Amino acid sequence: MTTFAELGLAPDILRALDEMGYATPTPIQAQVIPLALQGGDILGAAQTGTGKTAAFALPLIQRLLPFANNGTSPAKHPIRALILTPTRELAIQVEEAVQAYTKHVPLRSLVVYGGVNINTQIPILKTGVEILVATPGRLLDHVQNKTLSLSQVNTLVLDEADRMLDMGFMPDLKRIVALLPMQRVNMMFSATFPEEIRRLADSILNSPTFIEVARNETAVTVTQVVHPVHHERKRQLLAHLIKSRDLRQVLVFTGTKLGCNRLANELNKAGIHADAIHGDKTQQERIKALDAFKAGTIRVLVATDVAARGIDIEALPFVVNYDLPHNAEDYVHRIGRTGRAGALGEAISLVSESETRYLRDIEKLIGSTLPPVIVPGFEPGAADVPAFQSRAPRPERHGERERSTPRSKPATARDALFDAPYVPSDASRTDSAPALTRPTAKKQVAALFRSPVKPDSAGQ
Repeated sequence: MTTFAELGLAPDILRALDEMGYATPTPIQAQVIPLALQGGDILGAAQTGTGKTAAFALPLIQRLLPFANNGTSPAKHPIRALILTPTRELAIQVEEAVQAYTKHVPLRSLVVYGGVNINTQIPILKTGVEILVATPGRLLDHVQNKTLSLSQVNTLVLDEADRMLDMGFMPDLKRIVALLPMQRVNMMFSATFPEEIRRLADSILNSPTFIEVARNETAVTVTQVVHPVHHERKRQLLAHLIKSRDLRQVLVFTGTKLGCNRLANELNKAGIHADAIHGDKTQQERIKALDAFKAGTIRVLVATDVAARGIDIEALPFVVNYDLPHNAEDYVHRIGRTGRAGALGEAISLVSESETRYLRDIEKLIGSTLPPVIVPGFEPGAADVPAFQSRAPRPERHGERERSTPRSKPATARDALFDAPYVPSDASRTDSAPALTRPTAKKQVAALFRSPVKPDSAGQ
C-alpha cells in the first residue's frame, strides 16, 4: 500500500499529515500528487469525498517551498497560487485544509469571498499571502479595487468547475485567466464533464493528464432507500421519519431557495429544530447555521445544492433528498456527503409520482436499482390524496369515441399504486374497497419504480 512518504512529499508536509491522522493516500491523491509535483497540467474527474483537496493542495504547497520565508515585507509574500471555488463554504473548507497542511512551513494563505465586508479582507492582503483561495466574483472585486496582484501566480486550481459554470461564472473565469501569467501550472477538477467544461479545459489547460476516480459511483458504506409518497405529504413524512427514528444531524436537500425556507419553517413548527442555508442567506447566517448543525444544536439543516457545496461534516449520518435533483449526477454528489472515509451513512429519497423519471435517470447513472419502501400511513395511493383520485378521464385515441365516464380500472401498475385507496389492515377492509396489502403494494411499487437497468444484486 502506497504511503504519503512514497509520493515524494517533504518532511514538514508529512509531519502535518501525520498530526492530522492521514495514513495512506486516497486513489485520486496517489495519482494526482506525483504528476502535480512534476509540474504538469491535470484534468481530474472526482466526486466529493474522494480527497481531491489534498490531491491538489499538497503538491501545490511543496512546489512553493522554495519561496517560503519568514520575512515581514509584503513583497516577499506575493500571491503565487490561486484556488478558485464556486461557493463560500467550499472556499472556507479548502483554505482551512491549506492552513493545516502548511502548519510547519512559512507559507501564508487567505480566503476571500462575497457576502462579507470587503474591507475586512484588505488588511490581510496587504501583508502578503502566497496561497489565495477565492470565489470568482469577490476576486474580481479585489482586482478592480487594486488590493491584490495576480502577476506572480504560477499555479491555478479550478475546483468543482462544473458548478462554477452552472452558477454563471464563465465570464468571470475568462477575465481572471486573462490576468494570469501565461507560464503556470493548471489543475481543474470537476464531477461532471459537459461540453462546456471540455471547452473550458481546452482553453486553459496545456496537454493535461486526465485522471478519473470513482466517477458516478456511490460509496458502499451508504445505504440508499426510496420512499414513494404524494408530493403534498412529503413534509409530514419527513417529520415522521425524523421523530419516529430519532434521527440527528440530517442534511436535507431541496430544489429551490423558497422551498428550503418553507421546509425549515414547517419543521420548526413541528417541533424539530431546523435551519436553512441557500444563496440568499448572508455569509454570517450560513456560517452560523452550519456551525450549529455541526455542533448538534440544530437537528436538521435544509440546503440547496449550491449552498451545500463545501459542506464537509465528519461522520454525517443522514442525507435526505426532499426533492430529487433533475441532474442525476447531483444525486451522487449529494449522498457523497455521508458515508465518507469509511463511515456508515444513509441516503433517503422522498419520491413523488412526477419525480419517477428523475429516479430512473439516477438508477441508469449508478447502475443499480434503488429499492422502494412504502412507509405505512404515507402510501401514495392513500384515500386522503384527492389529486390522483379525481384526475380527468383520458380521451380516446384518434378515431374512437371520447370516454364519457372515467375508466373503471387502472391502465398501468403506476395508476394502480397512485389510484387505489390504502387500507392499513384486514380488520378495516371492506369488500368494496380494494386494499393495497403489503405484498401487493410491494409488487406495485416495484412496477412503479422499475428501471431498465439490470439490478445490482450487491447493492440490494
